[in-house]
Amino acid sequence: MKYCIIGGDAAGMSAAMQIVRNEKDADITVLEKGGIYSYGQCGLPYVVGGLIPSTDKLIARSIETFREKYGMDARTFHEVKAIDTHSKTVCGVHTKTGQSFEVSYDKLLVATGVSPIIPKQWTGLHLKGIYPLKTIPDAEELMTGLKDVQNVTIIGGGYIGLEMAENVLRLGKKVRIIQRSNQLGNIFDHDFAPYIHEEAEKHGIELCLEEEVLGFKGDDHVQFVKTAKKDYPTDLVIVSVGVSPNTDFLKETNVALNEQGVIVVNEAMETSVDGVYAAGDCATHYHRVKKLNDHIPLGTTANKQGRIAGLNMVGVKKPFRGIVGTSIIQFMDLTLGKTGLSNKEAEKLNFPFSEIKITSKSHASYYPDPKKLEIKLTYHKETEKLLGAQIIGEEGVDKRIDVLSTALYHEMDVEELADLDLAYAPPYNGSWDPIQQAARRLGK
Repeated sequence: MKYCIIGGDAAGMSAAMQIVRNEKDADITVLEKGGIYSYGQCGLPYVVGGLIPSTDKLIARSIETFREKYGMDARTFHEVKAIDTHSKTVCGVHTKTGQSFEVSYDKLLVATGVSPIIPKQWTGLHLKGIYPLKTIPDAEELMTGLKDVQNVTIIGGGYIGLEMAENVLRLGKKVRIIQRSNQLGNIFDHDFAPYIHEEAEKHGIELCLEEEVLGFKGDDHVQFVKTAKKDYPTDLVIVSVGVSPNTDFLKETNVALNEQGVIVVNEAMETSVDGVYAAGDCATHYHRVKKLNDHIPLGTTANKQGRIAGLNMVGVKKPFRGIVGTSIIQFMDLTLGKTGLSNKEAEKLNFPFSEIKITSKSHASYYPDPKKLEIKLTYHKETEKLLGAQIIGEEGVDKRIDVLSTALYHEMDVEELADLDLAYAPPYNGSWDPIQQAARRLGK
């Protein structure tokens, strides 16, 4: 069987490894647009900030390993331009030589990921000193650019923007964040935003909220970010305003895409075309709480979907059971955790919801140095099933958000949270865990 995989990172190579392990003498061709395979994109901000010494540390397996140990035809700088699902061929161009190529397949996996959005209507995009961050070459270029500058402007206050703010600040730079909406961390409800804003301001980060970026000004290098309100002087700009799926080459095919250009897949990671699969950031992700297809591109999901795709491609039936939308980020001294739905998401979906909101401690209050935890549980007003949770604090956020994620996965109601048998010792917890303290507020 001839397998072709477009994309050599998390989803693509997770699938490739399952094919190798489950089908003897599988013929696997991988077409990667860049020059690096199988690396941890989530670690890039920490390389920029110097916590991780080199981008080499992020590479899980080298190209040579895939070629020599696993016998794959792992190609680099092969950009796919089109596929023909009738003749079962993939064609494109080598980005270094300009030479065209064509590959035939029996089964195809699209794992092309996403690219950073840089709005085309912004003026001054030709200026030097404006950087996205998605790939290892992006990070290396950004690190070079950061060496001789002092004032850095980050456009976008989502997870990547916050991580970059922390790591650029660690380098001793002055940091400004420009955000179009009225809060950082838009996945959180508005009443949780002040905790993030206060943390940013405590560390000297300048916040410019509710400002629409129009473009950039400068001679050869960026010197100002122009918004609808004013021009901000800057030495360097990092753009982090969102991502779009790399699926343009599919728009003339019969592979179904949603309104955002994301490839629609079923639980076996099959597309609308027989023999064509998709996985990772370019594919839809079934949301177990929303009960519909979603798109929340994360490395964890990409690896899971890639594994499921590879197994199904070789005939091992395995369903992708979906996500609940769990994420976590370190921002300065805080950890920001969320799973499931926020209140505003529940409202948008017309779910009848209510909330429980408490302030608690990371461990027993009598044990030294307990840290404050801000917790919100969103639940279905009629069934009392948990819909989502948000937690912000300095310590203990990660363990609680994972418990709540597991509860969401298994569709538990709030009352059942109080019955969980959770680990307790004074250095780690109180006799009632904070999420159980919140659950008991239902008064039952």
